[in-house]
Amino acid sequence: MSRARERLAAVRRGVETLPSPNIWHWPDVYEVENRAQDVHDDLWRVLGSVADWAGRDVLDIGCGSGFHLPRFAATARHVTGVEPHEPLVGLAKDRVTMLPTVEVLTGSAQRLPLPDASVDVAHARTAYFFGPGCEQGLAEAERVLRPGGVLVIVDLDVRHRPYGDWMRADLPDYDPVEVDRFFERMGFDRRSVETRWRFADRASLESVLRIEFSARVAERAARDVPGLEFPVGYRVLTRQKPTGLLITQSTAPRT
Repeated sequence: MSRARERLAAVRRGVETLPSPNIWHWPDVYEVENRAQDVHDDLWRVLGSVADWAGRDVLDIGCGSGFHLPRFAATARHVTGVEPHEPLVGLAKDRVTMLPTVEVLTGSAQRLPLPDASVDVAHARTAYFFGPGCEQGLAEAERVLRPGGVLVIVDLDVRHRPYGDWMRADLPDYDPVEVDRFFERMGFDRRSVETRWRFADRASLESVLRIEFSARVAERAARDVPGLEFPVGYRVLTRQKPTGLLITQSTAPRT
């Protein structure tokens, strides 16, 4: 079974902590991958339009080694990264040691170590939320969001070529229609975003392909890409927590 299939199966079994098949074992290579992704900031522009975090409190669920934390911290009031894997927690803390508005905590998506209604934006990028089976994590994100807050999930789009072709080769049982219907039932809006991944050299590109796919698919992907970059599609899923209206005796209209 490929690494991707193992991770998807673990989500659907309700496993508390999901071993990440890439960054847990190859954090240095995953750092190369992070630097190569979204070179034109297409994802960041969409994120800013659907979940503006300027002056607000942000939670990054499954923050890994903390790559995205400084980007949020540039304008956010406070940023919390949550990560279950202790070695990555250490790397993330080292990354943000000079950023006083950022903290990194150990925890899982299903058991977030934050109080109720404590954040305005909850962000998860290719971490845990893969469709049916992630209901507990969705409930936890809802719990920690303030009324009017936004949960934004960034996931890879298996229908976008060529990266989606490689993913489907390793995930033949993954049904994107089923996943989209699940998130629609859960009340999410969806946007498709095309980005570019660009690498400094072929060795970097091929090393990233090897941690993302089975050996057979990684070899195919390397053949499919003659240069140093390729397009990658994402799905940006968003759901806003209702604000509600509380009418107390002192504010209720008199009759």
